[in-house]
Amino acid sequence: MKIVPSEALSRVQPSATLAVTQKARELKAAGVDVIGLGAGEPDFDTPDHIKDAAIAAIRANKTRYTAVDGIPELKAAITAKFKRENGLDYGLDQVTVAPGGKPILFNAFTATLNPGDEVVIPAPYWVSYPDMVKLAGGTPVIAPAKVENGFKLTPADLDAAINPKTKWFVFNSPSNPTGAGYTPEEIKALTEVLLRHPHVMVMTDDMYEHIVYDGFTVKTVAQVEPRLYERTLTTNGVSKAFSMTGWRIGYAGGPKDLIKAMGKVISQTTSNACSISQWAAVAALEGPMDFLKARNDAFRARRDRMLADIAEADGLHAVTPNGAFYIFVDCSEAIGRTAPHGKRLETDIEFCDALLEAEGVAVVPGTAFGSAPAFRLSYATDDDALIEAGQRIRRFCAGLSK
Repeated sequence: MKIVPSEALSRVQPSATLAVTQKARELKAAGVDVIGLGAGEPDFDTPDHIKDAAIAAIRANKTRYTAVDGIPELKAAITAKFKRENGLDYGLDQVTVAPGGKPILFNAFTATLNPGDEVVIPAPYWVSYPDMVKLAGGTPVIAPAKVENGFKLTPADLDAAINPKTKWFVFNSPSNPTGAGYTPEEIKALTEVLLRHPHVMVMTDDMYEHIVYDGFTVKTVAQVEPRLYERTLTTNGVSKAFSMTGWRIGYAGGPKDLIKAMGKVISQTTSNACSISQWAAVAALEGPMDFLKARNDAFRARRDRMLADIAEADGLHAVTPNGAFYIFVDCSEAIGRTAPHGKRLETDIEFCDALLEAEGVAVVPGTAFGSAPAFRLSYATDDDALIEAGQRIRRFCAGLSK
């Protein structure tokens, strides 16, 4: 019997970032010398005090089902975090927990979108935003955030993308894939547009809040414009700042009715996030944050090294990121050139394939992020690998014939 995918599944594509990461793993397992710069995952270990909390939870037999949307202790830690770091007051019934940041966003879309509803997404975007909207029955509307504006959406472009069908505006700062961060003044300008459209809800993805450089500080939408508090879902997680990608904990604060609706989705899908991970997340949110400075210093040094390599690579250009651990590289000047294997490179997908084949460096094509020709590289890997990767990228570009 042939299995026919559902109509909903036919509307989406597999995650490009996960696909590149898996391909790099498979090549390494086959003995190929590959440097994977595709994964959005810190290479630092989870801090010991968080691991200790998880071990203590196991020994205390905190291993059973929990409330579907989070244990009270974690919800309390989340509300305290929002108040302490973002100036946002949420009650426990305004907070939800899920097994990762992706389920948080997907639950919100599933709980609110109907066929015909639109979601405005700035591009370049994280690869999963449009496909999650499609899976939930909505329609993504892509609003280009141009390179000349530092990959940040302008108020005029936001206003042009909104219409009576718009249900959500997705806002990610610092951004995956560009690392672009919005200043409070830039956020304020966007909120002035949103205030003129009271039917539009705002979803902020603040996952990279604590991975920032050069004095940049993150402000979130409801913090900058309190009049949007009742229309904003402020989402976050412990994956990036605390190096807890595999622990799978995402969370959000928002209007009670929305949080309740998201809880209904959770109750019939994933149910609760791992109980042990929840207790580890309590320790993360309530514990010390001093380890972040050294890690951010290391990330910044890696960023600067990779930017220097890109600047020296023939045909590549990049904007300096404010945060996260990605560089979004414009490779338009390399398109139309011929790779060492003799094939003319017509797209960024072909550029990335040729780079992997010729030099064993895995990056993600910009097409996957809604902006081409370009590619995203992650510098969340060890220094020696990045130095070698930079050399290989420069060599590959020098070998392209015009």
